[in-house]
This record gives sequence, C-alpha cells and structure tokens, in this order.
Amino acid sequence: MHYVSTRDASLRFSSAQAIVQGLSRDGGLFLPEEIPALPEGKLREMAAWSYPQRAAYVMSLYLDDFTEQELLSYAEKAYGPAKFDTPKAAPLTQVGQNTHILELWHGPTCAFKDMALQMLPYLLTASLRKTGEEKTACILVATSGDTGKAALEGFRDVDGTKILVFYPKDGVSDIQKLQMVTQEGENVGVCAVEGNFDDAQTGVKRIFSDEALREQLAANGYFLSSANSINWGRVLPQIVYYVSSYCDLLDAGKITMGEKINICVPTGNFGNILAGYYAKLMGVPVKTLICASNANNVLTEFIETGVYDRNRPFYQTASPSMDILISSNLERLLYLLSGADETVRGYMQQLGRTGRYELAPELAASVRGNFACGCCDDTRTLATIGRVFEEKQYLLDTHTAVAYTVLEDYRAKTHDDTVTVLASTASPFKFCTSVLSALGVHEFAAGTGVITQLETATGRSAPKPLASLSGKAVRFDGCTAKEDMSAVVSAFLR
Repeated sequence: MHYVSTRDASLRFSSAQAIVQGLSRDGGLFLPEEIPALPEGKLREMAAWSYPQRAAYVMSLYLDDFTEQELLSYAEKAYGPAKFDTPKAAPLTQVGQNTHILELWHGPTCAFKDMALQMLPYLLTASLRKTGEEKTACILVATSGDTGKAALEGFRDVDGTKILVFYPKDGVSDIQKLQMVTQEGENVGVCAVEGNFDDAQTGVKRIFSDEALREQLAANGYFLSSANSINWGRVLPQIVYYVSSYCDLLDAGKITMGEKINICVPTGNFGNILAGYYAKLMGVPVKTLICASNANNVLTEFIETGVYDRNRPFYQTASPSMDILISSNLERLLYLLSGADETVRGYMQQLGRTGRYELAPELAASVRGNFACGCCDDTRTLATIGRVFEEKQYLLDTHTAVAYTVLEDYRAKTHDDTVTVLASTASPFKFCTSVLSALGVHEFAAGTGVITQLETATGRSAPKPLASLSGKAVRFDGCTAKEDMSAVVSAFLR
C-alpha cells in the first residue's frame, strides 16, 4: 500500500517512508491510497482478542512494510503492564443506559495521546531501519497540552532520535506544564512559545518547509520528523481503539453484530475523530460521528455551514487541549471526501492567504452527512462535571465533559438514543483546579498539593504518574518568540 500527499497525489511513498518523513515536503499530510476493509465476521472474531492483538491486526492492514508478528511484538510492549494500568488499555465504562465512556487515559501520561505515542517510537525506529536512514531523527512537536508529555515519554532515550516540544506559554494546565518541564531523558528538550497553540503549530510546520534549515541539519547528521497527528503513525494507532470499542461492546452483549453505534469525540486538531471516521470506512458499523468543541468552535461552524474561518477570537478555556483554531487533520478529511489533491491544495492556499475557505456545496453536504457537531462554554462544562459526579458518581475531566454535554444536546435535538461510545481523553487529575471548581471548591492547594486536594474531595485516587510529580526538579524553563523557533531547533541540535 502506498501513501500520498493530500496536496500532491503524484508523490507516492511506502508506509515506512511516510512515517519517517512525517509531513510531506509540499506541506501536505500523508494518507493511504486506499482504505482496507475488515473481512466479514472479523469484528466478532476480534471480540475475543486482547488489545495488542487487535492493534497488530488493524495496523497490519495499513502497514505492508511490517509483518503482523512485528506489530504484535510492538503492541505488547506499548500497551503492556509496564505502561498501562489495565490490560484492556482502553476500557469502556457504562455511564447511563446507552453511553459508554472509552477511557483513553490509562497510560503513562494519563491522556489519550499515549494510545498512539507509546506505539509510534516502535513504528518510527523500525521504519528508520527499513528505509536505511542513518541520520538521527529530530522529532518536532507542537502541543496544546497532552501530546507534548506523551511524545516526550514515548521517545525518551530512544536510540536514533531526539525530541523537542514547543508548548504555548500560558495555554496549558499547571499539571500539563509540570509534566513537560520535569521530563527525564538525555535526548529531550522543551520550550515555551509566546502565543497560542496555533502559533506553535504554524511555527513547526514552517520549520518543516524550511529547505535551508533542512540542509543545515542534514549536514550535521539530523533530519526532521513529527510526532504530532500530522504523522500517519499517530493517526493509525487511534483507529484501533474505535475498532476495539465495538469489539468490547459485542463481547459484553451491549450490542449485536451489525448494530450501529455513534461516536462522540472532544475535538481540537481533528485527529481523534478522524480516526473514528477511518474505522467507519473500514466497516465498523458507525451511524454518526459527533464532533464536540469548546468555545473555540471553528469546527462546529465548519460542519454546520461548510465555511472554515479561523478569523475569530481565540479563547483560553478549561479544556486547553481543544484550544485550537487551525485543525490540521481536517485536510485529510477533505481529501477523503473530495478525492482530489487539487481541491485540497486550493482550500489550504486560501486558508494560508485569508484564514478561511468555503467548501463547494456538494462537499459541505458530504461533511454534514457524516458528522454531527456541537459546542459548549466553560460554564456548561463545569456544570456537567459537577452534575455527572453527583448523579452517576463518575468523574469527568474538562474535555470529556465538553463531549458529554454536546452528546446530551445532540440527543435532545435529534431524539437519537443510539448506543454511543464517548471518547474520554484525559484523567480529571490533569485539570485539578477546574474539576475542583466544578465540585464547588474555590481555594486551591499550591503546586502538586492540588492533586491530593482533588483526591480528598472525590474519594478517588490520582493515577500514579501524576501522584509522583511532587518534588520533581524543573529541567526546562526556556521561552521563545514564535519567530525564533528555528533558532531554538538549531541550538538544540548543536
């Protein structure tokens, strides 16, 4: 199977080449030329499998440079007991009659990014061997909060790699920041950016397109790659957990084979919900994908109107990992729906020039035919956290609460009570002050003491990776203007 660029389908690469390169040199994103179908009866068969077995099989359909046995060995390490606190890796918890929360935060950094970023280092290092690449990979990451720590942890001291993470200076939670700036490892770097996540993400993309910098790094024995969801090696492992969730519903007798489900996802960069769309295209019986946004509701407007317009106020919210106005993975959806690199290229050029584009009517209708949407502000988000904890004794983080609220709105509007998988993207202990506020607490302990405070208030135990943050030394306190990110990269690789 070959991979092509969303902006130039004449550029064809093997899966290993696409993973190594991360982002196409024309600025486009790689995606597979075709989408493999799950054989009839396979979901029923997979219901009896372990999570690593499911992961290896699904990924093998896309990665013909790898054997299924290779992938199984990677998956058993990535999702094993040394990394995840449950053998299911991504367990379902039923909250309400037809709502099943897909808990994607049982890994080492307590966020859904672990589901992909524990696998990506294995895929990347194997791809380096398969492509004969001898230079050191410099992994550049822009993070809105969770990707940074997950990538740092995944690539920590991995041979043949160095990793540098940029995060918005005032755009992540205190716990997210502490996780990153205390990161251990000899090959890691972290730097704040003056600006928001979109500034950091745009800066990283600009660095990838800087031919002079690439030549300079190559002369020094480095090449650039990505661990953001612009890398196909990030999206692919996320497809797995939607396939797996259907298998778990089957295994638990919550649905019958062929019965359709809905999937609701709190969405910022569109990669997580895009993975659900890929699962649908592969044959997982999905009725509707529900895209949930916070006050930065550029995706809600896009799905409703077909107009993508980032020219709007940027809000820092209680769900910072969704504080995004440029959703990179939307580009892959446009290619999937239009089938035309010229169309995608035109829209992306418009976005770069004017900050907006408007879909052709038939393409806009296709988006609405596959996705529902909704948004909610911080007031409703916090109210949902308090109400769900009181009524159902389930503790939501701020991002999951956005999705929960939007799902309630969707059901009230459509009367669609289809069994729904709701993606829970982070532990509530990553956002202690917001969750405590939702529970009626308004004075907070200093530093990591707020974690203990939330434990006391809820009777819940914090995940070990977060509880162990207390006392860790800060290693990275640098900050840069967005215009100077290239200089930070050059200094990191001296």
